[in-house]
Amino acid sequence: MDIQWSTFWIQLIAFLILYLLLSKFAFGPLFGMMEKRRQLVKDQIQTAEASRKQADQLLEEQKQALQQTRKEAYDIIEQAKHTGSKQADDIIHAASAEANRLKDEALKDIENEKNKAVAALRSQVGAMSVLIASKIIEKQIDEKSQEELVEHYLKEVGGNV
Repeated sequence: MDIQWSTFWIQLIAFLILYLLLSKFAFGPLFGMMEKRRQLVKDQIQTAEASRKQADQLLEEQKQALQQTRKEAYDIIEQAKHTGSKQADDIIHAASAEANRLKDEALKDIENEKNKAVAALRSQVGAMSVLIASKIIEKQIDEKSQEELVEHYLKEVGGNV
């Protein structure tokens, strides 16, 4: 195989001319389009990554909001339990105070009635004493009869009370 140098140089020059023409008219626009495509893909990847990060951030915010809502609901329930317990204690305390007040009033009423009864009894005893004295004066009886008479009237008074 013998190399023909004249053909070699012609082919080399034709190749260089073709290369220069292709680089000026074809490679530049082709590489430019490829660079634009690469940049577009890169931008889309960055946009997708940013969207994913934003979605993760929103998801985290939603989780925190849900957690906060649960905490607030728990706090409201606890506060309602506390308020209900306090109200129950207040009602029990008020009922106890009312019962004590009614009891005190009843005791005062009983004491008043007792005092009225004692006053009435004293008045009756006084009247009976006057009656006994008048009977004694009327009958002019001896000591034994007088004692029997007093016991008789005391039994009457005791039976009336």
